[in-house]
Amino acid sequence: MGKKGKEDIKTDESQMEDVSFEAHEDEEFENQSKENEKENKSKKKSKSKKKTDKDLLAEYEEKCTELNDKYLRLYSEFDNYRKRTSKERLDLLKTASQDIMVELLPVLDDFDRAIAAMNDNNAQEESVKGVELIFNKLFTLLKQKGLEPMDAQGKEFDTDYHEAITNIPAPSDDMKGKVIDVIQKGYLLNGKIIRFAKVVVGN
Repeated sequence: MGKKGKEDIKTDESQMEDVSFEAHEDEEFENQSKENEKENKSKKKSKSKKKTDKDLLAEYEEKCTELNDKYLRLYSEFDNYRKRTSKERLDLLKTASQDIMVELLPVLDDFDRAIAAMNDNNAQEESVKGVELIFNKLFTLLKQKGLEPMDAQGKEFDTDYHEAITNIPAPSDDMKGKVIDVIQKGYLLNGKIIRFAKVVVGN
């Protein structure tokens, strides 16, 4: 083989080495690009995940606040309901016998009239005491259940407690606007009016 042929072979080998080196560099560059791309995707994914976690946390906090508000409203409503029903139950217990008490008031009126008539007619003392004894027993029992009469005689006329039957001239200036006479007693049951006092008012 001549000198020229050897030089051509060397040139070809050199060119092949250059091509191989360039191919290797291209492969390394491509691999590096892929790694960089993977790293960028990983970073983006990580950022996206962090953002999603933050959004989820905000959503959970909002739901927690909403549920807490609902709980507080329900608790408040239940507490009001409990207080209201307790008050209604107490009121019911206090006034459970109201109907019976109202029906017995005319009987008390009859006792008052009977005792007054017996005293006016000078009835026998034993008879008067007997009627008074029965009346006192009945009234004591009713009083234990919360019944109490109104003391209206000589008091200022009060529409919250009194019902004016008529007006008459007052016997004195200090009796103007006051109760001159009680036609029918008023009664309260545990502090609640069950019958207004029917009165005569001075003017």
